[in-house]
Amino acid sequence: MTTVNPTPASLPAALAEPTVPVRRSWIALIFAANLGVWMAFFTPIQVLLPQQVERIAPADKEAMLAVVTGLGALAAVLANPLAGALSDRTVLRLGGRHLGRRHVWTATGAVLGAAALLLLARQDTIAGVALGWVAAQVCFNAMLASLTAAIPDRVPVVQRGGVSGWVGIPQALGLVLGAVLVTAVVTGNAAGYAAIAAAVLLLSLPFALLTADDPLPREHRSALRLRTLAASMWIDPRRHPDFAWAWITRFLVQLGNALGTLYLLYFLTDGVGVADPEGGLLVLILLYTLGMMLTAVVAGRLSDRTGRRKVFVITSGGIMAVAALLLALAPRWPMAVAAALLLGAGYGVYLAVDAALITQVLPAATDRAKDLGVINIANSAPQVLGPALSAPIVVHLGGYPALYAATAAVTVLGSVLVLKIRSVP
Repeated sequence: MTTVNPTPASLPAALAEPTVPVRRSWIALIFAANLGVWMAFFTPIQVLLPQQVERIAPADKEAMLAVVTGLGALAAVLANPLAGALSDRTVLRLGGRHLGRRHVWTATGAVLGAAALLLLARQDTIAGVALGWVAAQVCFNAMLASLTAAIPDRVPVVQRGGVSGWVGIPQALGLVLGAVLVTAVVTGNAAGYAAIAAAVLLLSLPFALLTADDPLPREHRSALRLRTLAASMWIDPRRHPDFAWAWITRFLVQLGNALGTLYLLYFLTDGVGVADPEGGLLVLILLYTLGMMLTAVVAGRLSDRTGRRKVFVITSGGIMAVAALLLALAPRWPMAVAAALLLGAGYGVYLAVDAALITQVLPAATDRAKDLGVINIANSAPQVLGPALSAPIVVHLGGYPALYAATAAVTVLGSVLVLKIRSVP
């Protein structure tokens, strides 16, 4: 099996390629931490922010929601790699004892992010909502940078597909649990934000407090200079072509995801004509999550056993494209149900296998979190570009059928380009 960054035995544990399989308890704790952070990301985007924006600016809800989510995604683009680069260089001591470099970012991001959600809940202007969401995105992206780096830090390559499957499931499950929490358990927009803030703390802090975090010896820390840090964000595609193609693949698939999900609540209301669009959205989210849970871990483990990654990525892109075409060609409730299940199944395969693939093309062990932060720009940047593209498509260029046709085309292109990666089968 192809591996990257083989490291000499003289390197500290924080930089060495992991060889000892992680235990189920570790997987359970990082699963919970990811569940908390994804609840914080997606529940506001899918439920709380649309409700809040519609209450403040009902006549311009689509455009204002695009502004708020776009600004938040722009903040994420900047915060994720910066936090990753800083965590790569973090050297802490407490009472003469070296502390790890990742968990402090997870814990601090959780606490400050929860505070940002409580602040966001109090806003009654679009500007206030945008500022609150930007603050939350900065904090939760600092968390995400450290959590993402835990996979190459501690999980051997031969175990990464299966573990990535477990870590990927919270992306959908977080939205389900978050939606249930803010619609069925608590009532009111402000109470919804407070419930998500509490969930972030309860789910994320145990991983930071109870699992090992290898310290970085001071002599192995890279210099922290602003110019050097800024320059390190550029990874030369000529020197690292596989990393560049992995980034492009992730960007295009996530752009397709952004195009297809941003206006889902409005699609059910205005395109399908569902009598209870919020209830319909919850049903679709449940089906999406079911499809994802059925495929993510299984596909990840199959990828580990066969040593092959690309064929799974291509297959997943095809499945997701079929789901989008169903919505484009027949925007009716039965097709939406089938599309949700298919989309979840395809995305589950994609998340597990593509995440494992990316850890195998990272340029350097010393910059894992920063490099994964650069990869995470491919997750966040589409959230900036998606609103800019989807709003005019819906309003001026063919409505929801055109939007979902574009979703299918972009997703297929992204998944097929994985063939350009040479170092991973």
